[in-house]
Formats: sequence, structure tokens, C-alpha cells
Amino acid sequence: MKKLLLLLFIAALFSSCGPSKNIDKMSQALNNVEKSMVIKMPKASPVQLALDVQYLASDELKGRDTGSEGIEKAAIYLSERFAEIGVLPYGESYMDHFEVQEKEAFNVVGLFPGSDKRLLKEVVVIGAHYDHIGMLQAVAGDSIANGANDNATGTATVLAIAENFRKLDFNKRTVVFALFSAEEKGLLGSKNLAQRMKKEGVNVVAMLNFEMTGTPMIDQPYITYLSGHDGSDMAAVFNRENKDLVVTGKLDVAAKFNLFMRSDNYPFFEEFNVPSQTFCTFDFTNFDHYHKVGDDISLVNTTHMARVVDAVMPGIFKVVNGDKLKLTPVTNE
Repeated sequence: MKKLLLLLFIAALFSSCGPSKNIDKMSQALNNVEKSMVIKMPKASPVQLALDVQYLASDELKGRDTGSEGIEKAAIYLSERFAEIGVLPYGESYMDHFEVQEKEAFNVVGLFPGSDKRLLKEVVVIGAHYDHIGMLQAVAGDSIANGANDNATGTATVLAIAENFRKLDFNKRTVVFALFSAEEKGLLGSKNLAQRMKKEGVNVVAMLNFEMTGTPMIDQPYITYLSGHDGSDMAAVFNRENKDLVVTGKLDVAAKFNLFMRSDNYPFFEEFNVPSQTFCTFDFTNFDHYHKVGDDISLVNTTHMARVVDAVMPGIFKVVNGDKLKLTPVTNE
């Protein structure tokens, strides 16, 4: 609606020009107006983030193991959240079906179509995995690996970003929101979607992944680190766009554990050879319940999660609407 009103205004402004000059003048005027627009980013809601994490990490879903009844309930919830936000299905349904060890699995995928004729066929994928590891040996009577931080938080973060783009109503490139299953089985959900998109000829130009964003890092000058930090200019772009906070940093332990190749960004890097990286705030010192039954919502800081969304939104907006990110030689991270 904002863009339509803007076009009508510019059309009226140049209605006295000759027909051969109208299109060029209108296009230039629109570009000039867009460049001068100060975009006010919406603020993420800690309450909504908490509601999303709370349901995904509830005992009812029993750890969201791929192929389980619990993860099917999670997928239905996420589909309903996409519909509520106004995200369109990717294809005929939000459900992207595949099989894992003869069990049915499904990514949950939606999109906002791009608005710019030159850029709408370029796609930015924003993703997170929503599966976890299911049930474990009981500890103090608790056997459910709820997976609140891993990765209900990343999933809720993607939902919050989708809500922001709906409020902004401005994305030149097409944005695909992908919530993956079977990450814990070896990145199988993201591999399936990346290969499908490649086969279908989709022009993916960047992939931004979110993993374990529920706990703040301690004594760090940045709010998130970026896996494969030196593999592209993504970190520089995000830190330039957010002038109030250094958003992304390089974490040595991420290189040590080769996190660049161990998250859902990597299949997109393999298939499309474009900047594909993960934002994370788990740094191996600030959370002691990785793949344990203690990973529940009581340890998730949703105020911090909202700060992460607010911090990365200017950079995401730039990736979706500005110049394409560029690869640099990838480190061993």
C-alpha cells in the first residue's frame, strides 16, 4: 500500500511530461525517494518470542524428534503462525515433505514475493531448524529433551523477522522463510530444500540462518557471532547497517568446531555458492544444557532474543533490498 501511494504520487507529479519520458522519470524519482526514505525498523516482541518458544519447547511435543507426533504438532503450529503473519506458502502448502529413515518429515516453508521487477527473482532464504532430539535417559524424572534454546529460539527468531517484514511491507527481493526438520539427523531438511530449489532453478543469492539465540554471550563486544565470519562481506554489511551496536563478531571456537559446515546454512552454500551463514549467541561458555533434558524455557532470555532481532534487522533489510553480498575466500571455520 505504501508503495502504491508513492507510485500514484509520482505519476501525478509527472503527468504533464511526454509519454516517452514518463517511465524513466518516474523510475528515477522512485529510486531517489527510496534512497532518501528513513526506514524505521519495527521492534520485536519479547512476549511473542516467549509464546513461540514456550509452545515449541513444551512437554506436549516431547522433544520434536523428526518423524514423531510431537514434531508434526510443531509443524502445524508453525504453519498456522505463518498464515497468521501473512506469509504465503512456498508452493501449494507450507509443508515441504521428504523422508528420513522411512519416516515422514517436513520442512515448513513460506515466502514474501519480491516487489522489484529487476530483483524479485533473486531469493534470500532466512531459516532455522525446529526439530530436536526427542527423549533421553531420565534425569531426576525428566526424560524430555525440550530443545528450548536448540532451536526453538532460532525458530521463534525467524517468525519475528517474518512479522517485521510484514509490518515493513517492503522487500525488493523474494524472501523465503524456511524452518527445517532433521537438522539433528545431519542437516537433512536443509539439504532437501536446497537441492529442490536448485533443481527448480531458484536464484538464491544469500542464506541467513539462526541457531540458539536464547542466551546472551558474556563479556563480548558484539551481540551475535557469525559462522564462516570471513567467508563473505556479511559481517561488514550488518555492522555497517546497525550503527548503534556491533552485531556480528568472529568466534575462534566456532572455527575450532567447524560450525560453518555444521548448521543449515551449509547446504545452501554447497548448492548455490553464495554467502550462507549462521547467527548464533551460544558460545560454549554461556549454556550448559546442549542436548540435555535441562534445555527448557526457564533458561531462555526472550528480552535478549528481541535485542538480537532488533540488532540484525537493519542488516537483513539491506541484504533483501540492497546490493548483493559478496563471497570472500572461506576460512576453515
